[in-house]
Amino acid sequence: MLALTLLSSTSHAERTDREQPMRLEADQLSIDDVNKISVFTGDVKLTQGTLVIRSDKIVVTQIEDNFKRGVATGQPASFRQKRDGLNEYAEGYGERVEYDSKHATVHLFGQARIKRGGDEVSGDHIIYNSDTGVFQAIGNGAPNEPGKGRVHAVIQPENKSTQNKSTPDKSTPAKESR
Repeated sequence: MLALTLLSSTSHAERTDREQPMRLEADQLSIDDVNKISVFTGDVKLTQGTLVIRSDKIVVTQIEDNFKRGVATGQPASFRQKRDGLNEYAEGYGERVEYDSKHATVHLFGQARIKRGGDEVSGDHIIYNSDTGVFQAIGNGAPNEPGKGRVHAVIQPENKSTQNKSTPDKSTPAKESR
């Protein structure tokens, strides 16, 4: 849990993404205006600002106040979103990707993997909050299969230029005072 907390930062998704229109492309479309459900199938691409979700199928439901929830399935389904103020993207993959525009969350299920910068996390279920930049990974708890169902993470060392510069350099001996 500590390692996953270390992966969070003050940078998050582009703040203007939720204010952008949601655009979808697909081979086929079915719309149910009464239930506010749209089903897109065949090489689907959803974009909203810098957010891009690709899959075989996406079911989009209007949940309230013009907020949308999308459930994308594919082999794999994927998402990618630019991080606010950085030239860096968060990107993830899974058998199912669920996006909630109201809560700015992406849930990845089934062989889920997320990458941000040089860091990477995999597990059975990953939750990414694009507002806060925090994500959690959950294994599937396969007790009879050691090593399976566990969460895996690769966390890059902190860049030396970002470390606290007030820490004395131990390679230079201190001068003796007289």
